Amino acid sequence: MACSPPWKNWPSITPLQRFGAKVASVKSLVRICFVAGVFASCLPAHSETLRCNGHIVETGDSRLSVRYQCGEPLLQDSYCAPVYYAPGFQRVPEPFASSVVPCLVVDEWLYDRGPGHLAATVRFRAGVVQSITYGLRATPP
Repeated sequence: MACSPPWKNWPSITPLQRFGAKVASVKSLVRICFVAGVFASCLPAHSETLRCNGHIVETGDSRLSVRYQCGEPLLQDSYCAPVYYAPGFQRVPEPFASSVVPCLVVDEWLYDRGPGHLAATVRFRAGVVQSITYGLRATPP
């Protein structure tokens, strides 16, 4: 008596069923990409330049240069950024951070660029522009 292999009794999958599974996986991938795109559009936009009064401010410019080209900012904020040390980029503990390690001062200036434009936040570290971020409007419409 000949014994038939076990896969002979398994239900076979037709090419149409395989195609349907591929279409379903592609649809789910498209949905995931769409949701990721929506979330990414909600984040503030990062830029390396800012146009003020016909001048261009970019990363690496000094605080004095930005003040000269763009004028007085709408708001200013300064804070002490946490200091990290190299092995593993761990934060310096507080007793040492305030007494031994110097504070890394970060300044943020907010510029309202007028109606129809997003507000620009210019972040300075050590007196030079580190980043320029565009966000929500600074004043109500």
